[in-house]
Amino acid sequence: MPLHIITTLSDPLLELIRDDPVRPEIPREFRVSESCAVFVLLDEQYLKPQAVVCAAYKDSVPKDVLELAVPNEGTPTVAVFYTIWSYAPGAGRRLIREACANIRATRKNITQYVTLSPPTDMARSFHTRNGADVLSVNSNTVNYIYTFND
Repeated sequence: MPLHIITTLSDPLLELIRDDPVRPEIPREFRVSESCAVFVLLDEQYLKPQAVVCAAYKDSVPKDVLELAVPNEGTPTVAVFYTIWSYAPGAGRRLIREACANIRATRKNITQYVTLSPPTDMARSFHTRNGADVLSVNSNTVNYIYTFND
């Protein structure tokens, strides 16, 4: 499935953030910036959205949304997936893998892949089923970490 990366505020696919079930309060301008990306997995035949994930490139692992918004002081080394949703079964799993592969290929300074997830059974099940481990449990979030064997 093709991976589309939203790089401008005028991209029509940015309208998909209206469906964000986890962090709808995060503004469009934050999601599409030098230190953030929105990845969309598209159906090959019709190019219909299958899943969306938003990532921020940070210089440390944030413990909450307020830390996510703090500007970097150093070079970003952490990709933080802070929301994901799917329109098709299994698409979220494929999207996480493809987004990580894209980041690994295009942002060599990124060495850690983590989430800023709500402390829900659904988030735990999704991330652990897809190979992530718990990195830290915070007051109102959980950071899961994805590792890769090269």
